Amino acid sequence: MEPWCAILVGLQNTSAEAAEWAEQALPPAPPWAWLTAAGLLLLLTILVVQALARRRLYRGSEVLGPSSLAAVRAAIEEAEKRTIGEIVPVVLDRSDRYPAADLWSGILFALAAYLAAWALPLELGPGGLLTVALGAGLLGWLLSRTLPELRRRFVAPWRMTEMAEEQAFQEFFAHGLHRTAEQTGVLLFVSLFERRVVVMAAEGIDAKVPPGTWKDVHGLVLKGAREGRLGAGLVAAVQRIADHLAEEFPWREGDRNELPDRVIVRPE
Repeated sequence: MEPWCAILVGLQNTSAEAAEWAEQALPPAPPWAWLTAAGLLLLLTILVVQALARRRLYRGSEVLGPSSLAAVRAAIEEAEKRTIGEIVPVVLDRSDRYPAADLWSGILFALAAYLAAWALPLELGPGGLLTVALGAGLLGWLLSRTLPELRRRFVAPWRMTEMAEEQAFQEFFAHGLHRTAEQTGVLLFVSLFERRVVVMAAEGIDAKVPPGTWKDVHGLVLKGAREGRLGAGLVAAVQRIADHLAEEFPWREGDRNELPDRVIVRPE
């Protein structure tokens, strides 16, 4: 037999074996597969519904309306009448995109769909089950990319803390808080996805403010966010920062406003 004929016969045999494998019925699913599939489907349904309901809470442009932004700006202006410090609030929707979380979401959706298709009397072969799993995996990946609350379920807390602190560090220098005349800039950073608050002060303030000074500021912002009143939380936080700064860095004649009195709100 010619070599090319042997290759053709081999390909035909392989195709036939693949088709036979795809059509082969699997044995009935054991009880654990039923229970696991039902549990995963219920869990994923609850997570998706919750994520849909809370979607707007992860958008700074929706959480902080014009009235909230005006209130925070007024609070900054009043605060800087009591201190030479410069307070800059920054609110981001997220500090990172966390692509691995989307992948894990897809894997969990694929597993749930695979077990459900196996447990139900659908008479699907291995090929059919694989198709169902891949389709569900794609759906899970897309939902995670669309719904922040769902994606958040697949990110470790330490990772969110790490990314929020790293982003806060970048924002501090990007907005020039280190360039104030007497090193008196204070960043009030809020990352909505991570639910993290970072207060970062310039060197001149850090040298005089004791450790733990900003802990109560974190609590004020988080309390406002939990109550759906992030704007009020930011106002209270700005006032508390001014209270701390006024002790060591009171306002004095000739002080000038070095940084804009506004809230910076961005997606990332």
